[in-house]
Amino acid sequence: MSVCRYPQLSEFPCPFRFVHPMLSCECPVLRVLVVDDHELTRISLKLALQRQADIELVGLASNGREAVELAERHCPDVIILDLQMPVMDGLSASTQIKSSHPNIRILAYSSLEDPQTEVMLQTAKVDAFCKKDTAIQDLISMVNKLGHRSAADS
Repeated sequence: MSVCRYPQLSEFPCPFRFVHPMLSCECPVLRVLVVDDHELTRISLKLALQRQADIELVGLASNGREAVELAERHCPDVIILDLQMPVMDGLSASTQIKSSHPNIRILAYSSLEDPQTEVMLQTAKVDAFCKKDTAIQDLISMVNKLGHRSAADS
């Protein structure tokens, strides 16, 4: 199992991200990675997430392979992950990410309405599902809930 590499304290925007066993302080900012092959979707989510004081956008990826690489590099708390993408799809990416980083929460984000989607999601390594026509505030609420569940599990 791979261990997330965190930057040195001097590189890191929030030094309280590291919770020392003797300290109880923790940075309330959730680190989020957005993965979608459509540039308009990535940019729209970027703009919406950057307006949230409690969310730090750590990266944007356009396919599953980039998602795996950025998850390894940035160790986000939550990944918003499109299911259908070129190079590597979201389900394959989620399986690779969860095998190395089981505490990263993955929100599958898709416009799929195929009945097989339900079956795929039951076996997929995702923590929640959100349709792309969901209101942005509802999506942000889901990200916050997943992120806080991740912090409670750590």
